[in-house]
Amino acid sequence: MKQRSPLFKIFAYVFLGLFAIMNLVPIFWMIINSFKTEQEYAADPFSFPTGIELSNYVKAWDIANMDTYFINSFLITFISLIVTVFLGALAAFFLSRFEFKLRGFTYALFLLGMLVPIHATLIPIFLIMQKLSLIDTYFSLILPYTAFHLSLTVFILEGFMRGFPKDMEESGIMDGAGIFRIFWSIILPLTRPAMATVVILNFIYNWNEYLFALVLITSNSLKTLPLGLSNFVGLETANYTLQMAALTIAFIPIVVFYLLLQKQLVTGMTAGAVKG
Repeated sequence: MKQRSPLFKIFAYVFLGLFAIMNLVPIFWMIINSFKTEQEYAADPFSFPTGIELSNYVKAWDIANMDTYFINSFLITFISLIVTVFLGALAAFFLSRFEFKLRGFTYALFLLGMLVPIHATLIPIFLIMQKLSLIDTYFSLILPYTAFHLSLTVFILEGFMRGFPKDMEESGIMDGAGIFRIFWSIILPLTRPAMATVVILNFIYNWNEYLFALVLITSNSLKTLPLGLSNFVGLETANYTLQMAALTIAFIPIVVFYLLLQKQLVTGMTAGAVKG
């Protein structure tokens, strides 16, 4: 393997460091301001708080009705996530491990799905959901979220599974295992690093998605967290500290979810680097 020059390493570290700072500063500023009083924020938005105003979180939770929105977001996000990853893993398994006539065409369809702008299909999706009487239901979001993320899920998992040696299936067949047993007990455990990647990507998109939820959900009892936060901003436009507290609350599940899968994600990136 060719050694990188010291200059390249310095440039890479500086670039990545600056990129990290650019992403972390707004988050740090949001969290800091969530602990301020409104008077402190008005006096200097970029100063540190003199005390910790935890009541901002309590008020933000109550005013924004975040308990309902949290439950809705969790249900829609995790159901969509589970269905997408399971179907995507099955499709990737058959595309990567079997040869059949329409394999290339089927794989090309999944790749084509990655080129379609998701929000360009908003009006057709709305009309379809209206015809199916699914407007203002959980399924009006679960079905599009699942469909639109299958392409990327299949693309990532198929490329990872294709690198496995065929000997593993042959050993499973000799032990009397069927196709689905091989998939569930042999292939799927080895795919955990790539699975962590697609799970994180799907979770972040589903958790943060706003436009489909805005158009397809109208009842307050079914609204997701992004919709709840937008309503909160309309109700408390002048109180920025409560807005920062609400945004921080919505940000916490993403961080927790990433930390839970961090080990698998790093393993997958390391494996990809070694293969390269």
